[in-house]
Amino acid sequence: MSVPVVLVAGVHAAARTAVVDRLLRGHPRAVAVHHDLRAMPGGLVTRTVRDGRAVLDRAVVRLDHGCVTCTVREDLVPELLRRAAHAGPLVVDLWDCVEPRTVAEALDAPALRDRLRLTAVLTAVDAELMPVDICRGERLAETGAPVAPGDGRYLAGVLAHQIEYATALAVPGLGAGEDDLLVCRDVLRHLAPLTPVVLPGDPPPEVTGPALCTRELADRVDPATALLPCPAHSPTADTVVWRRTAPLHPARFFAAMDVLAAESVRSRGRFWLTNRPDRMLAWDAVAGVVTLADAGVWLAALPEAAWDEVRPARRVAAALDWSAEHGDRVQHLVMTGPGIDADRIHALLDACLLGPDESGAVLDDPFAAFFDAA
Repeated sequence: MSVPVVLVAGVHAAARTAVVDRLLRGHPRAVAVHHDLRAMPGGLVTRTVRDGRAVLDRAVVRLDHGCVTCTVREDLVPELLRRAAHAGPLVVDLWDCVEPRTVAEALDAPALRDRLRLTAVLTAVDAELMPVDICRGERLAETGAPVAPGDGRYLAGVLAHQIEYATALAVPGLGAGEDDLLVCRDVLRHLAPLTPVVLPGDPPPEVTGPALCTRELADRVDPATALLPCPAHSPTADTVVWRRTAPLHPARFFAAMDVLAAESVRSRGRFWLTNRPDRMLAWDAVAGVVTLADAGVWLAALPEAAWDEVRPARRVAAALDWSAEHGDRVQHLVMTGPGIDADRIHALLDACLLGPDESGAVLDDPFAAFFDAA
């Protein structure tokens, strides 16, 4: 019989600890495993195991390489397997800046499924800090967070990915006022509208049920299949959606990027350029920092025989976007922030589309530096 495993992520350590404490109180046989990664660059981590009453074990562990992947492979998985015979659920209290997807997929390995089953991915957020931190443009290292050398990630980006991957979002009180809790919930509903938000006084999320499918979790956030938010308005923020099928002129869209990044706190989606008709391109921006990526081939660019090799979720997403002229090629960008002017954003992006009298042959392509690097 497999033992439930719950991941608890979050850059806000006090909120994460409060959520873990609640899980331990609610499940008398539960134990929590936490790895302190402050000494990870030197190949050392401190592992603490505790239940709802006391610390059961604390040890300094030397790893072959100082990284999250090694910590999971060399120490977390063996420790969970050791505890599985006598405890459950097992709570993995992730270090502040760890994004849960990597750990979730490692725990969902076929060789572990008979003994461990991943049942929930919770992200804990501080009601007062989250609306501020999602707007901060500093790198993690600039905030004083202990990170590995060369870790160039941004605080807001890590927080956004922790929120969007979770199966539930937990907001402990921690002394926050009612207004702070309501603002936090409102922002979370814009960022992850389909994810339950657990406020103080709400029933805790279910953590002992069936196993999660990490492939389905990935489909919720991967560019080709992501369940992007719908248009929404609230006193705290607006979410604006721009969907078109015509191709983008690369130079005009490149010139508009700074405006899109500056006027939204969080934006993401997929798009295509007239001179790159076969490639799905991914847009991911948080707090003014834009990341672009090649997300693969549009299904319309593949021979029909190759569609059998494509995952069902990808085929469903393509069918929903399909048009007679362009297949599944689509411009689908979603922007969230306070007071966004939807008409202005739509006009700005519509002006970036290739006009009916323009040729698709583009000489000036500023995106070449992003996508044509050797």
